[in-house]
Amino acid sequence: MTIAPHGGTLIDRVLSPAEAGDLLRRSRELPRLMLNNREASDLQMIATGGFSPLTGFMGKADFESVVRSSHLANGLPWTIPVTLAVDRHRADELKEGAEAALFNGDHELVGAFKLTEKFTCDRAETAQSVYRTTDKAHPGVAYVYAQEDVLLGGSIVAVPAQKPGSHAALHRTPAQTRAVFEERKWRTVVGFQTRNPIHRAHEYIMKCALELVDGLMVHPLVGETKAGDIDADVRIRCYEALLRDYYPKDRTLLSLFPAFMRYAGPREAIFHALIRKNYGCTHFIVGRDHAGVGNYYGSYDAQHIFREFDAAALGIQPMFFEHSFWCKKCAGMASTKTCPHSPEHHVALSGTRVRELLAAGQRPPIEFSRPEVADILIEASRAAS
Repeated sequence: MTIAPHGGTLIDRVLSPAEAGDLLRRSRELPRLMLNNREASDLQMIATGGFSPLTGFMGKADFESVVRSSHLANGLPWTIPVTLAVDRHRADELKEGAEAALFNGDHELVGAFKLTEKFTCDRAETAQSVYRTTDKAHPGVAYVYAQEDVLLGGSIVAVPAQKPGSHAALHRTPAQTRAVFEERKWRTVVGFQTRNPIHRAHEYIMKCALELVDGLMVHPLVGETKAGDIDADVRIRCYEALLRDYYPKDRTLLSLFPAFMRYAGPREAIFHALIRKNYGCTHFIVGRDHAGVGNYYGSYDAQHIFREFDAAALGIQPMFFEHSFWCKKCAGMASTKTCPHSPEHHVALSGTRVRELLAAGQRPPIEFSRPEVADILIEASRAAS
């Protein structure tokens, strides 16, 4: 029996092929709304149940409650606003209670939306509350200020998503990951979020967690990230190589997470945990600077925030890990909790230094990165230069 989804019910707003065909016919007569990349990603996350209990884009009561209290209006924990925005002229044309057809940036029909209300928000309050800053250099804050003026609340339905061909087998909905866990008889499952290649430090904390549960889901985010992050296809090849050679196949699942990265640090750590609960995870790894960017958050703020929530209401067990590294004196992986030796004994590389080595065609030390992963990153670096 897998864990209950957030709110008790796994939402399913994906149309059947027949229903999608009917919507395609009707869409010619409906008002059109064009979704940006984040909104299109959120649409699919809502529709497949990843954002359960949401059934659509947030109305005013839920939005304001989330911004101000990190809970939905009904009291359920939820930390990130999920919104649909349009300009004032378009908002004036839309009638509450009416349906609109939703299209992505490629002008493909992706779903339908039933409008219940229109409202505006205080951008500075939203940015400060969700991201802990109003600095527009922060990518999440920049999005808040770039959004159109009017937010639309209402329920959605979605056309079945077309899975990218090269990694289609790795794209699983929450219902599908839950089915895998049931088939494998995993009663406890820990989820690991990443948007970067997995190096030895990440491998170490995952394997520590795996000692305590039945299964591990490596769940890399492959939705849109900020400029400078490594391409998702490259990262996926790294994950596949690592899991093939260094993880037990019967206790590990690689599955892709198609969400849009917010870089909201502490709030996003809670958000990511709740979403993994919807995917069927009972535990969730929270490491150093989870979902952080720049210097906006303290190294362990994403762990501390869990103290602010009722554990039973969250319904998923966080597993906290400190910074880990290879210690030459310990002759193995360790963390600041377990290693008594000073930093000169630790193998630690900055991101800048790792990129320099890869660009020069050199593998980082094996104590830092598995050679299979390094070789894929070197190849990608050469191809990009």
